[in-house]
Amino acid sequence: MRTIIRVLVGAFALWLTTLIVGGSGDHGVWIAPIGTDEYSTLITLLLVALVFGLVNATLGKVVRFVSIPLYILTLGLFSLIVNGFLFAVVAWLSDIAGFGLRIETFWWGVLAALVMSILSGILNGLLGTNRKKRED
Repeated sequence: MRTIIRVLVGAFALWLTTLIVGGSGDHGVWIAPIGTDEYSTLITLLLVALVFGLVNATLGKVVRFVSIPLYILTLGLFSLIVNGFLFAVVAWLSDIAGFGLRIETFWWGVLAALVMSILSGILNGLLGTNRKKRED
């Protein structure tokens, strides 16, 4: 159940990110829906959030482990570049699928990753999805 809530939170944070960073139109960061019906944007957001979670869980861990020296050297600021790269990977996978996340340039991806991580952190903190289960 917690995983489903985290995907929903990720989809909502992604939608807010596209509103904040992309605005209206096809610039910055935006979502290209699967179809033209009223639910296609929602389904696309859920699919992109699921792909984003899978990319973070697999490739993200590898990239973060390999770049530990750069994290130390830049006092953690390299995480912005890594998150922007992971955002670009999700956009690339979406481009292969023909729908989903679109990013104008890499730096728009870095900004979107920063905004999405802040929004996801706030939403997960409010909903308590980051807390560990208590054992009574």
